[in-house]
Amino acid sequence: MDNIMSKLRSLDAYPKINEDFYSRTLSGGLITLVSSIVMFLLFFSELRLYLHAVTDTTLVVDTSRGETLRINFDVTFPALPCSILSLDAMDISGEQHLDVKHDIIKKRLDTHGNVIEERQDGIGSPKIEKPLQKHGGRLEHNETYCGSCYGAETSDEECCNNCEDVREAYRKKGWALSNPDVIDQCKREGFLQRIKDEEGEGCNIYGFIEVNKVAGNFHFAPGKSFHQSGVHVHDLLAFQKDSFNVSHKITRLSFGDYFPGVVNPLDNVKWTQETPSGMYQYFIKVVPTVYTDVSGHTIQSNQFSVTEHFRNAEIGHLQSLPGVFFFYDLSPIKVTYKEEHTSFLHFLTNVCAIIGGIFTVSGILDSFIYHGQRAIKKKMEIEG
Repeated sequence: MDNIMSKLRSLDAYPKINEDFYSRTLSGGLITLVSSIVMFLLFFSELRLYLHAVTDTTLVVDTSRGETLRINFDVTFPALPCSILSLDAMDISGEQHLDVKHDIIKKRLDTHGNVIEERQDGIGSPKIEKPLQKHGGRLEHNETYCGSCYGAETSDEECCNNCEDVREAYRKKGWALSNPDVIDQCKREGFLQRIKDEEGEGCNIYGFIEVNKVAGNFHFAPGKSFHQSGVHVHDLLAFQKDSFNVSHKITRLSFGDYFPGVVNPLDNVKWTQETPSGMYQYFIKVVPTVYTDVSGHTIQSNQFSVTEHFRNAEIGHLQSLPGVFFFYDLSPIKVTYKEEHTSFLHFLTNVCAIIGGIFTVSGILDSFIYHGQRAIKKKMEIEG
């Protein structure tokens, strides 16, 4: 037994020195004090990092298919009335959403930006007192109302019972509605009067649209959109104006849900139009992003970068459609953010490295100062 204890004693890497041989110095005390303070500061810094989650970022190829992209927006047009402002979306797959009305809200604004009225969309309910029937006569008692589409019907049974129905029938035909006052439905509903009443007003439009996860564009523009000879155009003749001011402020624009740390570069961006008319374009690169928090909850979202361009139009010739256009393309690379805590063993390793490193460095410094002082003292004694 004594032999085993003796062998264990010989393995001691920390041999003890009798206190009678200790020599304590002022420099050693100062070094000990400073190194202890540094050691505690680094320890608490490491402890704070350990208690807070760190975010690991990786890049992977986006292999997702068949998903949709949610675009959230809140845009204000101080010089475009709500009655003439429309939203369209289309993508390279050929899918189109023209004159979108669902999931969006419009607010009429006065010249000072105050809200006059908030509504979903459209120009109100039609007034059906004695409207003109499809057969040419006025609506009689106990007769079902069926308004004419003025040549834009796709079948004999089709009815256009309000101004919006007529405009939609014209859009499907690719026709422009040049004079709404000759349309009975529009005249009864006061379509042009509504536009005149809102002249000088602005419009705040907000909500969201769901589109295919492919490259495409969405835009805010005056007039009802339709296709003519394969070209996307807007019916602007009904508004009897040569120019449209598309000055705007983007309060919010995002692709997907919010996640911590996301920066949307178009939030609170404002642009004022100096020329009579033109097209303002945003070219957006969307980067799919997956954020996983420390509890394992995953958020599928997107980030984006953007460049801007304004395309001027000649007065009276509207060669470029007036409006604000957002052209977006998707990156093939997906960014993943994952929050996680540092492991306890990693924390322990760093703490040991801090303590051991400072202890060693302070020991070397103390030894250097101590032996330096002794050498200087000996030299002075020899010279003396």
